[in-house]
Amino acid sequence: MEELREELKKEPMTAVMIILNVLVFLAAEITGGSEKIDHMLAWGAGYTPLILEYGEWYRIITSMFLHFGITHLVNNMLLLFVLGGRLERTVGKLRFALIYLIGGISGNILSLAADMKTLDFAVSAGASGAVFAVMGAMIYVVLRKKGRVEDVTARQMLIMAALSLYFGLTSSGVDNAAHIGGMISGFLLAVLLYHPRKIRTSVP
Repeated sequence: MEELREELKKEPMTAVMIILNVLVFLAAEITGGSEKIDHMLAWGAGYTPLILEYGEWYRIITSMFLHFGITHLVNNMLLLFVLGGRLERTVGKLRFALIYLIGGISGNILSLAADMKTLDFAVSAGASGAVFAVMGAMIYVVLRKKGRVEDVTARQMLIMAALSLYFGLTSSGVDNAAHIGGMISGFLLAVLLYHPRKIRTSVP
């Protein structure tokens, strides 16, 4: 228990995001069902016509904390748990929170733009854009840290990113625009926010 407390102190924002997602999922599930479209819309799921025609821009944020079913939630939270703690310990709490939130919002905005281009509107929800932002940021951080952050290597990160994108692109009902937008945004945010200090050594 003491070790768990120590870990939570090191990555509190990751824990907060996971807890928020789980609590919102449970609330949506208990009050009507997390897989019922109308109910999820009432809770703030994303839907382009409602956002653009009725000005319900809050859905770009609220949809990030909603999930369609337990499998959807668990998949996203497992990825966040694996990558989020490592990223937060490396870049710090505030930078991690900015990457997660701004990256997720950016992914949803790109999804919105893709909907407008295709006119193929669907109700969307999930933390995937934010999680992919964490993934994109981790790729940059690993590259900056000479190919390794803790036990994660650049090769592992690139394989994970490639497989995640591949499974999304080859599966139905996946918001790939949000995934791609989140990953690109996370990478760029890390470029802007993460500047590791160079250690100087004096020559005797």
